[in-house]
Amino acid sequence: MNGTLIFDGGCGFCTRSRNLLTRLDRHGRVGTVPFQEDGVEERTGLRPDQLAASVWWLDADGGRCGGAEAVNSALSAALGTRLPLLVYRLPGMGRLQEAVYRWVAANRYRFPGVTPWCQQHPAGCRPA
Repeated sequence: MNGTLIFDGGCGFCTRSRNLLTRLDRHGRVGTVPFQEDGVEERTGLRPDQLAASVWWLDADGGRCGGAEAVNSALSAALGTRLPLLVYRLPGMGRLQEAVYRWVAANRYRFPGVTPWCQQHPAGCRPA
């Protein structure tokens, strides 16, 4: 269940969400990396436009998913329970969550957040 969440380090809402996830992760099961970090494209095999469009989850077994499934995977790992993924996989629930995720992702810069990760850690991020 361990893995890495790739998030938008230039987004205050994304950084705030990442911070909440790390607070929930009491056993260190989830790593987080901004997609702006050098080498992320090479390590993940994802194009820059894919990384910018969605959050991504890379599990310890090499699996990869994006969007709401990635959020549920990271939450499952952080909490140490598969319950978020089981709910996501209920009939119709994944489709609903993906639609909500796409809307949130498209509007993420409008939501309240914190100082974006890349402003807090500029040495770890490529310039936009």
